[in-house]
Amino acid sequence: MIKYAVNYVKNTFMPVKVPENVELEKGQFILVRTEKGEEAVKVQLVNSEISKLWENKKEAPIPFEFIRVMTQKDLETLEEIRKEEVTSFFKCKELVERLKLGMNLVQCRLTFDKRKITFYYTAPERVDFRELLKELTQVFKHVRIDLRHIGVRDETSIMEGTGICGKEFCCCSFKRKFEPINVKLARDQGMPITPSKISGTCGRLLCCLTYEYSNYIDAAKGMPPIGSSVMTPSGLGKVCYIKFLNGIVAVKLEDGKTHEYKQSEIDMVDADVNVEIDAPTIQNYSPDEKVDIKQLKQLEDDRNSSTGNV
Repeated sequence: MIKYAVNYVKNTFMPVKVPENVELEKGQFILVRTEKGEEAVKVQLVNSEISKLWENKKEAPIPFEFIRVMTQKDLETLEEIRKEEVTSFFKCKELVERLKLGMNLVQCRLTFDKRKITFYYTAPERVDFRELLKELTQVFKHVRIDLRHIGVRDETSIMEGTGICGKEFCCCSFKRKFEPINVKLARDQGMPITPSKISGTCGRLLCCLTYEYSNYIDAAKGMPPIGSSVMTPSGLGKVCYIKFLNGIVAVKLEDGKTHEYKQSEIDMVDADVNVEIDAPTIQNYSPDEKVDIKQLKQLEDDRNSSTGNV
């Protein structure tokens, strides 16, 4: 029975097969054997939390093999490895610049057993890194070298950071898969169609536009369309904008004033109301920023934005 799971690359929880006589605690650092070699990981889930993790899936991922609980000496070695990764990163970056390769080095990772070193990079086009690989084998001897091409979304998930919402990037905290995103999702959610407002650090449309979309669809059910005639406690009027998530409908009355009502306080009517409403600002481009249609298309371009190589 699987009793423990760790948070692995890109925040993917992975089970660990631990001998029956070994008891672990949440927060402990342990050594496991992965497809890359020996790696240091942190115990995140224990016992009852495990069963909920894969309850909707046919089967759990193949568990990592447990090696041992990390000792103080192991932790000191891990600290040295982290410093070595930084040094190795700049050595590789220097070679990339000298060879004038069109690639942007993102990160370097070294396994705990120092048998494999992985360099992650982004590139707009295919890169011939054969010469770079030759140079790297001279610098890093007796180490398996892996050059991995990743997308801009992958890069952001690796580097981590805080989004415009003030919270940790979705791709760094819980999001494991990237779906195609288009500007229509932003329009439907009432967001200003301005690149700086609807794009993330990766230079692509915000991930939350996809997974929050269903909430807006559910919230919009039963809401009157913008421009429709409604009866309110204050009289007849026309719907001029809607706050979906709050269940609020703004109505412009015949006296020209606009009031906000709860959905339950109004009724749609088949009547001709003599009220003119402006086009809802939530559907317009933001007046504060000039919008380039080509730029919007670039935000939608998800080709190779995530390669699955992390």
